[in-house]
Amino acid sequence: MKEKLIKIFTILVFTISTFAEAEYRLGVDYRIADNPLPVKKDGVVEVMETFWYGCNACYQFDPVINKWAASQGEDIKFTKVPVTWSKIHQEHAKLYYAVEALKLDPSTHSAVFVTMHKEGNFLPNTKAIQEFLEKFGVAPEVSIKYLNSFTVKQQVSRASKQARQLRVSSTPMMIVDGKYIIESRGSYEKIMKVVDHVVELQRPNS
Repeated sequence: MKEKLIKIFTILVFTISTFAEAEYRLGVDYRIADNPLPVKKDGVVEVMETFWYGCNACYQFDPVINKWAASQGEDIKFTKVPVTWSKIHQEHAKLYYAVEALKLDPSTHSAVFVTMHKEGNFLPNTKAIQEFLEKFGVAPEVSIKYLNSFTVKQQVSRASKQARQLRVSSTPMMIVDGKYIIESRGSYEKIMKVVDHVVELQRPNS
């Protein structure tokens, strides 16, 4: 009797799980980009988050996506791509790539969110950004060098081109292999479940 109940329970769990996965539908929970990016076909699924430091939803989403990224294997490549819609977005995009180029601790990105959303310092210009980076041991003459470097400008330009091609219109937005787009709808946990579902769909084609 006990073995029979265990078997029934297992079937029930599998059925519920399968039904839950079936709920993630193309055109409802995710969509295909009109003009997708090329797929490298290297066995690695690229998962991208478009974000803006000044976006409160991105601030709330940050620990969720970071936890997810930390649990992935080598067949998943996760990247954050800042939006560049306006001058302030571009300033903050430069800050993101400068932090990366300076090889500062990844927690520095979280510190930017906290500075903006908890401390009310929106880092509105280059001077404010320099003062922020100085707290992490980066001298103003060094930070300005990185903020204005060819590498950082090139990365900002590339992010802008990708966003235009994919028609990025909101943040946070998840993009799988430059093809599937998952917009911020419902709970953040649900968004990541949809990402997992789409990753599995795309895995044979990566």
